[in-house]
This record gives sequence, C-alpha cells and structure tokens, in this order.
Amino acid sequence: MWVLALIFLAADCVFSLGVTLWVICSQFFIVHIPAAVGHPVKLRVLHCIFQLLVTWGMIFEKLRICSMPQFIRFVHDLPPLKYDPDVVVTDFRFGTIPVKLYQPKASTCALKPGIVYYHGGGGALGSLKTHHGICSRLCKESDSVVLAVGYRQLPKHKFPVPIRDCLVATIHFLKSLDAHGVDPARVVVCGDSLGGGIATVVCQKLVDRPDLPRIRAQILIYASLQALDLQTPSFQQSRNIPLLNWSFACYCFPQYLDFSSSWQEVIMKGAHLPAKVWEKYRKWLGPENIPERFKKRGYRPIPPEPVNEAAYLEVSVVLDVMCSPLIAEDDVVSQLPETCIVSCEYDALRDDSLLYKKRLEDLGVPVTWHHMKDGFHGVLTTIDMSFFHFPCSTRILNALVHFIKGL
Repeated sequence: MWVLALIFLAADCVFSLGVTLWVICSQFFIVHIPAAVGHPVKLRVLHCIFQLLVTWGMIFEKLRICSMPQFIRFVHDLPPLKYDPDVVVTDFRFGTIPVKLYQPKASTCALKPGIVYYHGGGGALGSLKTHHGICSRLCKESDSVVLAVGYRQLPKHKFPVPIRDCLVATIHFLKSLDAHGVDPARVVVCGDSLGGGIATVVCQKLVDRPDLPRIRAQILIYASLQALDLQTPSFQQSRNIPLLNWSFACYCFPQYLDFSSSWQEVIMKGAHLPAKVWEKYRKWLGPENIPERFKKRGYRPIPPEPVNEAAYLEVSVVLDVMCSPLIAEDDVVSQLPETCIVSCEYDALRDDSLLYKKRLEDLGVPVTWHHMKDGFHGVLTTIDMSFFHFPCSTRILNALVHFIKGL
C-alpha cells in the first residue's frame, strides 16, 4: 500500500514540476516585459506567479474541483490583513452586499470627503481583501471616509450583477452620509480596471437622481470603459504584456458578459458588429481620437470585416452602456462631474482612458489626467506587496490623494 502511495506522490511531484517549468518557459517565449517599467525582472517574476495560479486554476476547473476565479481569489485572500492603527475598519452589509468602511481614527467634528471604491479584477479576481491596503492608505492620506464594495463575481454572477450591487451599495451610502461623518458635497466614486468602469456607470446612472447628494467627482484608474473594439492601439501594443495580456482578457471578457469564447477570432477581426454600428461610434472610438504619440509603438489599423450575424446576436451586449459607458449619449456624459483619470502606458486598456478623456473634455467636463509612462495594468495593487511593490503604485496613490484634497 505504501508503495502505491509513493508512486502517486512521485507522479504528483513530477506533474507539478512539469506545470511549473511550462509556465516559466512560456514566459520567455510569449510574455513581453518592457524595460521601461523600471523593474522588468520583478514584473516577470510577479507575472510568473500569477500565471502559475491561473494555470492551476484552469486545471482545477477542468477537473471540476473549483473554477479558476474561485481558486485565485482563495489564494489572494490567504495573507492576513495589515491594519493601520490610524484607521478604523468596520465590516458590515448594505442588505446582502458586504462592504468595508475605513475611517480616520483621529476624531474631529468636521465632515470629511467620502470615497466609494470599487475594486478591479475583470469580474473574476479582486476582493475586499486584495484592495484593503489601497483603501486604508487612501483613507489615511486623504483624510477621507472610504467605503469599499464587495460585489458578487464570477463564476456564478455575471454582467450586470456586479454593477447592480455597486449601484445599490452606493445609494445606501449616499442615504447614510450623516451616520459616517461624510460631507454630502464631497462624495467621490473611484475604481480600478473593471471597478473604474463601474464608477463611471454609477455616475451616469445617478446624474438624474435629485433625491440623492450629487457625486462630486469620479476617479478612474486604468478603467475598462468599452467592450466594442479590442483592436485599439493599446490592445495591439500590450497584448503580451502583464498583467492583463490577451489570453487572460479572452477568458474574462466572454465569461463576464456571458457569451461563448468561441467568438474570439471573430471579435479580433471586428466582425462581431455590423458596419452601421462601427460607423455610428467611430466619432468616439476611432483611432483618430488618440494622440499620434500613442500609436507609434507597433500599431496597425485593422478595418472591421463583414459582420458575422450569429456572433452579433450573441455579443451585442457590448453595446449596453452599462458595459461600455464610453458610448453613453452626450446629454448624459456632459452632466458628469469633475474627473480624475489615470492611464498606464503598458496597459491594453490605456486607450479607453484616452478616448474617454477626450469625450469628457469635448463636452466641457473638467479632467485631471495622470499618465504613468512606466505603468502596467494592475500596478496599483502592488502598493502593499513588499518585494513586488512598484514605485509607480505610490505615484498613482499620491495623485489620487492630491486630487481628493483639492475638491
């Protein structure tokens, strides 16, 4: 019996070693690490660990043990949280939606700014725990009350469930500002990646709510703002750059929007939407709206192919403004509050920020823009990762704090 056990143990070790070696080797053949990120070796190691988690998650998903997102979220949430003695953290729920409230410990009678934070992760990753360090530091350094929303995620909950959860939690918060010592004239919505997209959707949904305090500003950190065009200059330039590469985007994108991943090639060719749709939104999505300096690094315009009607019927959800807030009508976008946008050079979603910045400015909305020339998608989450900390994450946080203090 013990011989059989040893055989199984040896086989397991060999398999695990094989998976690890495959992930490491693939890094050098597929993944591109730009030297300009400042710490290329550190990013390669970080992405290698992340890709190892993704690979094991996919293996467990194939074996029907658990889904890939569940496995990665489980591992990400294992480290104990670090609590700042100057920040009071309270866990509770708005109805069934879990939230974390961060309040400066120093007592004062003055009302403080309120920040509602929506974490990123493509609807698959991220949690209240992964963004605890960001929210805690944002609370302390900007002297604000921060509410982090723990919305429901994949695999059970797809679009638009996360957006509805965030909208409901935000309305709850807006109706209880007095209880938390928040100034109703200084409420900010903020998010990174998918959370940035959610932040602007919440803003758009609440512009016509006179019964609620008006949102003072929105902060969008490398936000996901449109799902129509996946052949933007930044998608082409950063398709093999961590942490949001093409393969991971192609997992999250159809999973979150609940359509078949078999349409990947059709979407790449732009054949998932008819010509009339491309023509309608070209005024907002066309590459001519992106400054030329962002198109110099390996961009090739790809005209959309004739529409695949079957794909269009399944994928047309991308035209929902809750999925693609960048294409909301002018009468909505023009009413949005002052905006702070953070974009990163080595990010597939960079051009979403550039396109939305132009739309807002064209409609007279004040925009503060910070572009991180050494940044990559997800860099802000490294702010409390010790060895894997990137200086760019601190610069982003400092920019947010400065913006909030200036409101």
